[in-house]
Amino acid sequence: MICMKALTLLLALALSAPVLAQGKGREGRDGRPHKQNMSHEDRQRMRDDMRDAYRHRERERERPERSRSMSPEERDKLRQDIQDANRQMRR
Repeated sequence: MICMKALTLLLALALSAPVLAQGKGREGRDGRPHKQNMSHEDRQRMRDDMRDAYRHRERERERPERSRSMSPEERDKLRQDIQDANRQMRR
């Protein structure tokens, strides 16, 4: 009889777990409920923010990368650093 009650309790908890895991309605990160409908000004502000963000990305993409040639001293130093690193890795 006690085993049957425990089994019933476990079954009830298992079935209610998804409902308990959902939490309280639709809340944002700050714990306040989300507004379903944004005002026209809020939507326009969001559009402007996104446009500015994408404009910044496009400017970055359009900049040509400068290919700077290395001086012979820089090239020798880089070659030596790579050789030293390879020697250390083999040890």
